[in-house]
Amino acid sequence: MNPAPSNPDRILVVDDEPEIVALVAYHLAKAGYRVSTASSGQDALELARRDRPSLIVLDLMLPGISGFDVLEQLRADDSTRDVAVLMLTARREEPDRIRGLSLGADDYLTKPFSPAELVLRVAAILRRTGNTVPTSADALVIGPLQIDRAAMTVRVSGEHVELTPTEFKLLLTLAERRGRVQGRGHLLETVWEAAPDIQTRTVDMHVQRLRTKLGSAGELIETVRGFGYRLRATPSRAS
Repeated sequence: MNPAPSNPDRILVVDDEPEIVALVAYHLAKAGYRVSTASSGQDALELARRDRPSLIVLDLMLPGISGFDVLEQLRADDSTRDVAVLMLTARREEPDRIRGLSLGADDYLTKPFSPAELVLRVAAILRRTGNTVPTSADALVIGPLQIDRAAMTVRVSGEHVELTPTEFKLLLTLAERRGRVQGRGHLLETVWEAAPDIQTRTVDMHVQRLRTKLGSAGELIETVRGFGYRLRATPSRAS
């Protein structure tokens, strides 16, 4: 059995056949991936834009919008153009394969298929494209915490965390200097640009709210008594 990924990638499975969806989702989840599903092209596009999965397993023959159209729209959208796509279809004709690959599919697997082969192909695509979490060179990963500088988004174990701009800037400052203590005065200068009406207790209040929002990842932020805060470079191991 392949070991589960230490930082599980999200895979979106798109097919209108419930038994295929269940089969693919089961084997991908068993391999350690985080799986979401969609049964139509429109749902697939909405989920892809919202969740930004690492890879989409995409059927060609979908109700409404075809898999070809979904792929074309994914590649035309800045937020999804880099998402890897494995096309999964009963259509074996060479023109369909060529069309899918020319539209930007990363691989093409025909039905019926071996679930073990599908899992191996998914892993190979993710290694080849470098499309594992995070999906951008502008991203930081510290334990379960994923920070995308370009998109200004934060995820904990793959789940989106809603932060205010100030909270995001505070977290990013700590993350970029992880392992080093950041004094309250320095954080005031960096995050709040030393506004005259901002006091050091504001830093403490924002750190407290930030920890709460980050949930389990909030423990990465350590208090250095009498000075400030530090984001641990690596998460602590459970005892």
